[in-house]
Amino acid sequence: MEIRAATQSDLDGLREIDGTVESAQYLHLERTGEGFASGWQLEQRPARQKTIEPNRLDDDAWFTLKQVAGGIEEGMALMIEHDDQPVAMLLARPDPAAGTLRIVDLRVDYDYRRQGMGTALVFHLIQMARDGAFRAIGAEALTNNLPANALLARCGFELSGVDTRRRTNHDLVKEAVTLFWYVPLD
Repeated sequence: MEIRAATQSDLDGLREIDGTVESAQYLHLERTGEGFASGWQLEQRPARQKTIEPNRLDDDAWFTLKQVAGGIEEGMALMIEHDDQPVAMLLARPDPAAGTLRIVDLRVDYDYRRQGMGTALVFHLIQMARDGAFRAIGAEALTNNLPANALLARCGFELSGVDTRRRTNHDLVKEAVTLFWYVPLD
């Protein structure tokens, strides 16, 4: 397994990585208190039904990937190949004003999961960020994507916030709340 920078010639293969999300559990988010005394509590629970979502690379991430791999925008597009086919990818962009990197997308092909590739990509990015003098790396994950949240927690990310209305006004009811994660590098 070798981690390398993605190039424009890799783009078609990277778009074909099967990033299907599959999980029988989710992170239940419950609000406590009101106003300035409000808080949030997370609890891992069994899902009503097993989540299986295709999780295709969206248009914004695809555009960013093309820009970064082509050297047009700053960022990191890392990949892992197996038999000359991309099987894992991590895309991150810098936020110079905040001195941070933000993970735009991280995916491991469905057939190659649970082999440490996602972890290796994240730790590689952490080392690159330290070398680049960034102060932190940020990431987002939905509460119904337990594998992504578990990976971020295992890699040293700390839960830093929630957005219960990022996608709709009913995210909390739909159990698809956005969680914000950061790993401090200093």
